[in-house]
Amino acid sequence: MTSPVPASRIPEAVHRRRWAILGVLMLSLLIVVLDNSILNVAIKTISTPAPIGLGATQSEIEWAINAYTLVFAGLLFTAGLVGDRVGRKKVLLGGIAVFGIGSALAAESGSPGQLIAFRALMALGAAFVMPATLAVLMNVFERDEQPKAIGIWAGGVGLAIAIGPITGGALLDHFWWGSVFFVNVPIVIVALVLMTWLVPDSRDPSPGRLDPIGVVLSVVGLVLLVYGIIKGGELADFTDAKVLATIVAGILVLAAFVLYEKRSDHPSLDVTYFRNKVFSAAMGAIALVFFALMGVTFFGVFYTQSVRGYSPLESGVLMLPLALAQLIFAPRARLLVERFGNKATTTAGLLLIAATLAVFATFEADTPIWLLEVVFFLMGTGMAHIMTPTSVVIMQALPREKAGSASALSNTFRQVGGALGIAVLGSVLATSYRNGIEGRLGALPAGLRDTAGESIEATLGVAARLGPQGRALITPANDAFLHAMHVTALCGTGVALIGAVVTALFLPGKPPAGQQGEKEAELVAATD
Repeated sequence: MTSPVPASRIPEAVHRRRWAILGVLMLSLLIVVLDNSILNVAIKTISTPAPIGLGATQSEIEWAINAYTLVFAGLLFTAGLVGDRVGRKKVLLGGIAVFGIGSALAAESGSPGQLIAFRALMALGAAFVMPATLAVLMNVFERDEQPKAIGIWAGGVGLAIAIGPITGGALLDHFWWGSVFFVNVPIVIVALVLMTWLVPDSRDPSPGRLDPIGVVLSVVGLVLLVYGIIKGGELADFTDAKVLATIVAGILVLAAFVLYEKRSDHPSLDVTYFRNKVFSAAMGAIALVFFALMGVTFFGVFYTQSVRGYSPLESGVLMLPLALAQLIFAPRARLLVERFGNKATTTAGLLLIAATLAVFATFEADTPIWLLEVVFFLMGTGMAHIMTPTSVVIMQALPREKAGSASALSNTFRQVGGALGIAVLGSVLATSYRNGIEGRLGALPAGLRDTAGESIEATLGVAARLGPQGRALITPANDAFLHAMHVTALCGTGVALIGAVVTALFLPGKPPAGQQGEKEAELVAATD
């Protein structure tokens, strides 16, 4: 039974409704996280020509995903500081309202360009929701209940990852493609009403200073870099002058961002943290695992739906083992850390990811589906044994009072790693596919030839329009995609192996007895 909370710490009225408040916070968090996992199974449908989809090219689909990720990652730190300054409840209400408006607009998008813009608007709202939910939680629970509350809060993220693909698949089986976004709107309305009624406001009496210049430099630099990489894949030519100029410009802006942050007395990213090799290695591992994993998720959807012919709902169910493994092993990974240490656990996790990606590079159109399920489950297992140990390392590498910054940095690196994974591996996929299919498109008119070479969905769309004579393109399209998928999976394998080398060299070994217990509360917060 919980002991009474002193009135000076948390008002009694707030204390009595703390679990109801947690439920509302989880509802808002659920839809923000759910949106990305729902979108994964809708990629193929959105790629299909109108009236079924938007006829989005592969590069446009990459931007629909990355527009959300880059804006979200770029604003995460600033959003937390704004909440500290103006009040967490106000920021939470504003963020969830913007997210809902963006969702409604995205559902009614008339073109891929509109979808990309409205996804960025959704990310603007989501960036203010994520840090505000945790900040409110810390202000409505007493210290002794915070670990339990944070554990439930983090569990909501795992739940969203698990149910997202199935929800998206069920919606696409019965409604139009925009339903995967429109489903957010009624949930947002309910969340706004409940938040206004239940959630108390709070703010930091000594908030940090905002860093608008740093935010602009980081977002502009990342957008230029990712745009150059995606454009290179679209053209199948990374030596193109515009592609090279954009990539170099992105790198230069990011270098300016690092220099500015290094000299600033109120940086949004404290680059001095990265002087610690252990901290840098842990952050690198997080970025690399999401780099590899987001890339494989991206091409995995086209494999299950375009090549294997599964419906969106069936495709969502097929991805369940990946989420299920994370739900099973993430809470238990600390037991392996306690027994074998961070270095061994994390390195083994990255080697497992590398092995599963290598197996993916052997998949054909008739590979037994149970093998795909085993690979997805092992991927989730590997991921669980990377995220937990690296979170422990990050919390141990920085002073206790920097726990919030460490958690935010972990989230940011996860998002940026995922965005670069989709951009780089998506570009490898696009380049390999175009090179593989070009020789079979010679009989098509020049305009159709360019369109058909963009992606497997574009080729199949052209084949459908041509009728019986287009059927000859289906087998070459599948063959070219499978080859491109194999090349991309092997690139992901290489990335995971680089991560394994980094963690084996720089992460600490088995921690002293008793040290792990001191970090449990911070660990749960950091794992998301």
